[in-house]
Amino acid sequence: MKSNSLSPDLFRVIDANINRLKEGIRVVEDILRYKDNNKELSSKLKSLRHRAQIKETQQLLQHRDSVNDVLRPSTKSEQNRSNLEDILTANFKRAEESARVLEELYKLENIQYSENFKTVRYELYNLEKEVIINR
Repeated sequence: MKSNSLSPDLFRVIDANINRLKEGIRVVEDILRYKDNNKELSSKLKSLRHRAQIKETQQLLQHRDSVNDVLRPSTKSEQNRSNLEDILTANFKRAEESARVLEELYKLENIQYSENFKTVRYELYNLEKEVIINR
């Protein structure tokens, strides 16, 4: 990452969205792996989660400030899930939205990263359809 292209505040946005992306994928992956025993889909999600990373993690960690996150407390909608499908859908959406944020921000800095996150996002759309429709 070029330190003069992205401001420290954007490093924080990138860090938060990489974490959110990987966490969302992991929730879905673990449900498919441990509850559904679906090796094929959980393997696809695991592979996707491993592709959702960058090399410059130290630089991002230096700008992490989760203690002062102004939206840290959960909202009512985040606390309310009626069933497993709600959890799966919420986590797919979380991951897709984060991939989009990363895709857009990396257009300023690293087009290869941007394209990677775009590919991740579209793969998530396809996996979401496959998982939700087949439940």
